[in-house]
Order: sequence, then C-alpha cells, then structure tokens
Amino acid sequence: MPDLRIMEDEALSVGRVRIELLAGLTVALALVPEAVAFAFVAGVHPLVGLYAAFLVGLITALIGGRPGMISGATGALAVVMVALVAQHGVEYLFATVVLMGVLQIIAGALKWGKFIRLVPHPVMLGFVNGLAIVIFLAQLGQFKVPGSMENTGHGMGGGEWLSGIELYTMLGLVALTMAIIWGMPRLTRVIPAPLAGIGVVAGLVIAFGIDVPRVGDLASIQGGLPSFHNPFGEGVGLYGTPLAPLNWETFEIILPYAVILAAIGLIESLLTLNLVGEMTGRRGGASQECIAQGLSNTVTGFFGGMGGCAMIGQSMINVKSGGRTRIAGLMAAIFLLVFILFAAPLIEKIPLAALVGVMFMVVIGTFAWNSLTILRKVPLTDAAVIVLVTVVTVKYDLAIAVVVGVIVSALTYAWNNATRIHAIERESVTETGAKVYEIQGPLFFGSAEGFAELFDVAGDPDTVIVDFAGSRVVDQSALQAIEAIALKYEAAGKRIMLRHLSPDCHQLLTKAGHLMVDSDDDPDYALAVDYGVRTGILGAGH
Repeated sequence: MPDLRIMEDEALSVGRVRIELLAGLTVALALVPEAVAFAFVAGVHPLVGLYAAFLVGLITALIGGRPGMISGATGALAVVMVALVAQHGVEYLFATVVLMGVLQIIAGALKWGKFIRLVPHPVMLGFVNGLAIVIFLAQLGQFKVPGSMENTGHGMGGGEWLSGIELYTMLGLVALTMAIIWGMPRLTRVIPAPLAGIGVVAGLVIAFGIDVPRVGDLASIQGGLPSFHNPFGEGVGLYGTPLAPLNWETFEIILPYAVILAAIGLIESLLTLNLVGEMTGRRGGASQECIAQGLSNTVTGFFGGMGGCAMIGQSMINVKSGGRTRIAGLMAAIFLLVFILFAAPLIEKIPLAALVGVMFMVVIGTFAWNSLTILRKVPLTDAAVIVLVTVVTVKYDLAIAVVVGVIVSALTYAWNNATRIHAIERESVTETGAKVYEIQGPLFFGSAEGFAELFDVAGDPDTVIVDFAGSRVVDQSALQAIEAIALKYEAAGKRIMLRHLSPDCHQLLTKAGHLMVDSDDDPDYALAVDYGVRTGILGAGH
C-alpha cells in the first residue's frame, strides 16, 4: 500500500510544523516567477502556469511517492508545448495534458517506475549537472528589460538586456541575496536562509524605492480560483481559441505530444525522487509517484493548467530549508493560491533579483562539483556519459539526454562483457580422451561471435565437453551460438556435451528444446550431469 502519512519518522510537533510552513512559503515565492516564465515559454497566459503550479503541487504533495519533493510547471515540458499551442491553440494543450496524465497513471499502475533503477550513476550526475545549467540559463532572462521577452521566450534568446546602473543594481542585489543565504545558517536556523534573503532584499528595495525589475513587471498574478473546464467539444474556449473536438483527428494530434510530455515528466520526476531520497536518506515509491503525477496532470488539464512534473530547483530549496514532510509541499501550493487570490499586489513588489539569488544558490548546491574531479578517475566511457548527458540536457531536453545516456552506458557494458568471454582448455578427468572447454564470461548477443571462435572443431577429439561453470547462457543469440557450434561438431562426426549448467541456463535451454536430457531426470540440476545438444531447433546452420 502507498505510504500517505504526513509524518514518516517523527511525531508532529510545533517546531516541525513551523519549519515546514516556512519552507513552503519560501518555495511558493520561488514558484511565482518560474511559473510565469514557463507560461511565456509555452505561449500561454501566466495564470495557466500558475494554476498548474498550484494543482500539480497540491496533488503530488498529498499522494506523491517522496515527501519533500515539489512539483509544478517546468521548462522541460514548456519547450515541448510551445509548438502545439502555436499551431492548434491552448485548448489542445489542455486536452494533451489530460491524456498525458492518463498515460502516466497507466505507467504507474503497470509499475514501470521501477525501471528508473536502470539509470546508471554517470547519467544521474549528467542529469544533475545539466539541470543546474538549465536553471542558471533560465535565470538570465531576469536580467532583461521587463516585457521585452514575453514574445521571445524566457532565457538567453530574444529581449533587451539591462545595462548601466540598472544592471549593476540588479547584480548587487543578487549578490546580497546569495550572501545572506550563505551566512544565515551560521547565525541562526530559525528562519530558512532563502526566505531570509528574499525578505531582507525585498524590504530594502521597497523601503528605499530602488528601481529594479519586480515580479509584477513579468505579468500580473492576480486571478480567481481555478474552475472546471472541459477542453473537449465545439465552440470557443477560455482564451478565445477553439475547443478540441472529441474525435479521432484530435487524438492523432495530441497523442505524440502527450507521449513525449508523459515521458519527460516521469523521467524528471523519478530522477528528482532519487536525488531527494539521497539527500534526505529516505526511499520513495517510484510507481506511486507516477500515479500522483498522472492524476495531478489529468486534473490540471480539466482546470485550465499547463501540466507539470517534479521541479529539481524548488525541491532543493525545500530540502535545504528543512522541508521533509508533505506539509511543506502542501503549504507551498496553498500559499501560491493565496498569492493569486489575495496577495498579488504585495508579491508583485518582490524584486526579481532576490528570487534570482535564491535560484543561483540552488544552482551552486545542485551542480555535482565532485564530478569535475572524478572525470579523470573514472573509466573514460563513464566520464564521456557524464559530459554527454549534461550537454544533451542543456541543448535538447532531459528525456533525450537520459535515453542517450542509458543507451551509451548499456552498449558500453555489453561491449565490456562481450570482450570478457574466453575458454580454458584441458583434458577431461571423467571422459577418457575427451577435451573440456571451460567457458569464462557471459554468453549473449555481444559475445556469441567470440564464443564460436573459441573452438577448434577440426583438431578436437571425438568427444568435447563445454563447461559453463564460469558462464551464463543469457539470450536467444546464445542459444543460436550453442546450436551452431553443435552443428559443426555433428557434421564432423563428433559428440558435444554441456556441463555445469546453472538452473536458469538449464531452464532456458530446456525451453528452447536444446537439451536431450529432460529436467525431470535431473531435478536438482546435479553438476555432474552432462547434456547432449539437440540441433535444428533455431536453424543455426542456415
């Protein structure tokens, strides 16, 4: 059963609740500009991003697989959405988010979340470094003249950069925020350092009327409660664009986007789940997180939100601020809704420099700096994977980077194992005049060709024993290789036997029909039994 407890390892106390509330407030403040910025990237109204941050954050905080994680609208998803919105309108985006959520629920129900275990550590390092760089680049958009980037995206591309005294003031306030976050824990931990940094810098800017970009310069965050909205049907939708007809044509349009968004969302969420688990020393439920992400996106699509997934930056802010339970994530979502409904004029006065400083400290804390020193110590292929995943994450997106990293790591592993196979040749002590080949290393598709080259069919005696005590028969290519070598000995009028098959190898060969001795005659897989090979099963001679 999923673990939905508010507190896992400690009793509920006033001190713990205070820490969680302050952590949630800090996260909510950092969520506002991010949600607005990612809405600009996707080409939708700012409230579409804010509603997504509220709904996705709320639901995943309640039923997610890892307390302490923060979810909301993310840039990784926004860059995929922009083409769909530009071509078909925002209602098709809402429909896509609904389908995306359904696919994620299916993935969770089928327990596919467990496959995140196959992601190697070098890929994790590349993911962390790539995301840190992406977060850093996203903050650079805040150094542009407010309003100049709404139609050009949020980050490096487009827009007019600040200059002169405005730029220097912005940089000074960012540096001050970072200094407060760095020094605050050395003085007191009563207030989370990021919240203290935001509060002090915002107070200075408001008190002295310093002219720097503020949250309100991005867009107004004033709005009402998100209301139920069905994106499927005929007519005009929320923002003057046509609704998505509920037919096969619409399904063909939204399915490719839904699959990509579901994959990116789950990969980023599950990798963040592992990262937060490592930092907090607690395990999380991968499949439970898949279902939570799916349910949150399905609901969000029906309430006018752009969908989302786990946010590594905000999750790091939460963890560094002391958030360890579901309370912080829940309160972050509630605070965000309060900002939208009641506190928009106040929140819009917060200088962007304070929030940029918080995110820059997140970048410093997220980037795996030790990976720079271990690049020279780990195998060259692992170092290459770290760099590759980092570059692809920054250049393209997280899903492509992780898939590329896993494929390269898998091929490297397969090659290394393929080159390990060899044989020790000796005379048999049980069969007079027979020759024994002691196979060392796994027999699978990568080593099948090398396996065939181990044998001297013409020069071998009439009886040959292949000893698999140091090997494993893994796949169909291995079966094909065994049958092929047996055919060669059979054609030469010689006898070949298999020895020391492990139970799993025995089962695989028996299922394929290769063993001439039925397993009932050898119920305990006695190691002394020799097996003949039945040829002609897989057509290895053709």
